[in-house]
Amino acid sequence: MSQHDPEPLTTFVVAVDGPAASGKGTIAKQLGEAFDLPVLDTGLLYRCVGMAMLQARENLDDHEAATAAAALITADQLENPDLRTRKAGEAASRVAVHPRVRGALWDFQRTFARQDGGAILDGRDIGTVIVPDAPAKLFVTARPEVRAERRWKQLKAAGERVSLKTVLADIRRRDERDGEREAAPMRPAPDATLLDTSEMSISQAADAARRIVEAARARWMSS
Repeated sequence: MSQHDPEPLTTFVVAVDGPAASGKGTIAKQLGEAFDLPVLDTGLLYRCVGMAMLQARENLDDHEAATAAAALITADQLENPDLRTRKAGEAASRVAVHPRVRGALWDFQRTFARQDGGAILDGRDIGTVIVPDAPAKLFVTARPEVRAERRWKQLKAAGERVSLKTVLADIRRRDERDGEREAAPMRPAPDATLLDTSEMSISQAADAARRIVEAARARWMSS
């Protein structure tokens, strides 16, 4: 299997893509509960790489060091609560621009997707690169200001002291970096269903996503 030509899927997989703080992580978790499927937050993989780089005092722009760190990532590292911090998110966005880092993490993600029974993956390039033939694809988004307020509240609840203005600047910078990177830029897959959660509560967004996935599963089962 090459990095750019994944093996065809034989199980029901849900790809949930979207920018930072769009609600895709929460939606993916609730879909996992609704459909009894394992969920992988692929952003945590890049956060792991970023945090490993910071802890080793490596330059986040050093693609060789970042690729070496990515090769050592294991599933148990994804449980580290430090990966949910603002620092980890910013580091992840910086190391994710390196093509070889993304390549090093592709097999991890594709192996998760191909497990018996199916899976749900959320990230930035799931429906376009990791599992382009996923039966169900969502691109979850919201206005930058809405996403910034959501992330600010999360960080505040976790004890991080940061202004809403700073978080909004972070969000916009990450959107630009994710959308313009050379390797697997963030963009909706042509066949993804767009879900704008700007005016939705968590329960409303999750319910809308569930209905989209139910329809996709019915089509997949009848094909």
